[in-house]
Amino acid sequence: MNDGSSFAGRPDASGTLSRRPQSFFVLRETPCPYIPGRMERKLVTELSPRGWPNSYSDLSRAGFRRSHLFAYRPACRGCDACVPVRVDAARYRPSKSLRRIERRNADLAGTLRPPVSTYEQYLLFQRYLKRRHGDGDMARMSYGDFRAMVEETSAATRMAEFRDRDGQLVGGCLLDLLDDGCSAVYSFFEPDEQARSLGTYMIHWAIADTLMRGQRYVYLGYWIAQSRKMAYKTRFRPLEALGPHGWRDLDDAAIARQQTAAADGDAA
Repeated sequence: MNDGSSFAGRPDASGTLSRRPQSFFVLRETPCPYIPGRMERKLVTELSPRGWPNSYSDLSRAGFRRSHLFAYRPACRGCDACVPVRVDAARYRPSKSLRRIERRNADLAGTLRPPVSTYEQYLLFQRYLKRRHGDGDMARMSYGDFRAMVEETSAATRMAEFRDRDGQLVGGCLLDLLDDGCSAVYSFFEPDEQARSLGTYMIHWAIADTLMRGQRYVYLGYWIAQSRKMAYKTRFRPLEALGPHGWRDLDDAAIARQQTAAADGDAA
């Protein structure tokens, strides 16, 4: 897991690393799953229950994501395509299309549940993967793998379940509750319910839930201008991006600049 590169430090709220005793490791390079022909490399640290919640919340503000008991952030050579983004729930203003999606799903009940997997969730997860990501590694996940994804956590993790009036599970979203909001780890939904736009709706719901709990941010992971799969994240405004000078609004002009730069880079 460790290629020998490590340092001690801890991100503060501005996204920089302060000198506190936490070990970080740089993993070996592997093919990038988002941009063909590129290699990815990750900076990783283990999440300790003793450090929760402050350390993980600080790491999220510094652009890290969680996988099981680890937090990671891209540390790729010569590439900064992965841009950490978050929604400011206090300033969130859904577009007309997002309000239509909300009305379309008015019959659904969303509930935050403990991170305990169920076979019902796994069957929905499998249907989603086979239809949406059948060629990916996750499509081969067993129930044991799914259970580990949900339950191996040292964070305040919750599973948001979405059920229709008949009690049918149509969507699930794994969320980590932070001291300033939540981090959306992974979502899956009924692939036959395309008209509902469930993936978009669950984020919209999480933003409203965060505001209701008196918190502010919903961390959506990384936005990549070259990846069509990431384009949906720019629907939620205001969307903030983490850059050299901290978190700043990512407006239409900034998105266009990123996309142009990405296209120029691919052409070169």
